[in-house]
Amino acid sequence: MRTVSLRRRVTLTTAIVSGVVLVAVAFTVHALFGLVVNRSENTVLTDRVQLAKQLAQEGVSPDDLIARVDTRSVRARLVLPDGRGFGSLTRKNAEDSAVKTRIVKLTGGQLDGGRLTLQIDTPLLSRVQDRLGILLSLATAGAIAVIAAGLWFGVPRALAPLDAMTRLAREIARGQFGRRLNPSRTDTELGRTAAAFDEMLDTLEGALHATTAAEARARASEQRIRTFVGDAAHELRTPVSGIRALAEAVIQHPADADPEDLQRMHLLLVREAVRAGRLIDDLLDLARIDAGLQLHRVPTDLHTLAATQLDRMRILHPDTTFRLDGDPVTVTADPERITQILANLLNNACQAMNDATGPTDRQYLPTVRIRLCATGEFAELAVIDTGPGIPAADRERVFDRLVRLDAARDHRTDGSGLGLPIARGLARAHGGDLTCEPPPPDRSGAVFLLRLPRD
Repeated sequence: MRTVSLRRRVTLTTAIVSGVVLVAVAFTVHALFGLVVNRSENTVLTDRVQLAKQLAQEGVSPDDLIARVDTRSVRARLVLPDGRGFGSLTRKNAEDSAVKTRIVKLTGGQLDGGRLTLQIDTPLLSRVQDRLGILLSLATAGAIAVIAAGLWFGVPRALAPLDAMTRLAREIARGQFGRRLNPSRTDTELGRTAAAFDEMLDTLEGALHATTAAEARARASEQRIRTFVGDAAHELRTPVSGIRALAEAVIQHPADADPEDLQRMHLLLVREAVRAGRLIDDLLDLARIDAGLQLHRVPTDLHTLAATQLDRMRILHPDTTFRLDGDPVTVTADPERITQILANLLNNACQAMNDATGPTDRQYLPTVRIRLCATGEFAELAVIDTGPGIPAADRERVFDRLVRLDAARDHRTDGSGLGLPIARGLARAHGGDLTCEPPPPDRSGAVFLLRLPRD
């Protein structure tokens, strides 16, 4: 790409075009002047011939006739029949065929039979035409010089928008984002160019921010994966180590040992194996959610699912009060996965209240309540317990993977820290969400709200 100065290029091009046009105009004017002069010569000669004939008919003297027709622009020569000659035109010039000449024979009076020769004063006209040519040349040259000077100093002002684009591009290259040209009009060439430049900057800046955000998300995701893998390995190490230790103890146990001790070790071995299996199942559920869980959606009555789960919990936790409030609400969902969410929330609530103590007042006794309602396009299911609750700063962190809080709900040995992340992942796979809400002002405990689309 040739990068000749645009200022110089515009000035030179415009000056050349203007010069060609002005020279053409000058030649045209000069030619038209010659044409006008030629027509004027014919007219003047015709007028002088008519005047000479009229004067001859009136009987004027030769001197009077010459005085009337012989002027600065027309030279005359009168030759009478007796050979006498009058006028400023010499005989030699009268015979010059290159000069426009008229010859007329006069009749009447003293001039009868006289021969009058009229000739245009060519040198005078030539000098006038030459002077006109010089004036046109000077005017053309001066006009070209003025145009070139005006362009040289005026083009930078006309190209100011391009300079603004250049400055803005350099600022963007230095990392100074956010500025735009913002043209006042977009129906002109420069306005359209500036608008397109701003659109390009918006696109580039958006792509840059998207790339930066994607890189940040990728780094954060990679860090979360590393943390998750490390925590999962740590979580699996405990049951696996217990299984190995118990298996070695069973193998090394003497044959005559107490059968009750051997049975207790077998039970411990089974419990550790179940714990490891549960953790592996949770990890597999998370992997399925991340990969895109396949749901079997059917019309599902949340009230029936909640009642079934509460019946199960009453058998497992007879010292806890369970309540179900609200009318039946039907959603299109996978009932098995919704049951998994409910079981996880109810188990968490019961385990959180195991070590909780409070007044003997009924409203502070271990109670878990499920509240159902429909709001617009969503169905809401809230699981409310009377446990120690969750601090406001941790209500979002509880959904991080392998996170355990210091509250009473986390002082248990069989939890993996994956239940709530799995429950939220299942809720979002349905197009809904699971959140931890603040409890009512006059109550303690935790409130988990499940929102599912009704269609």
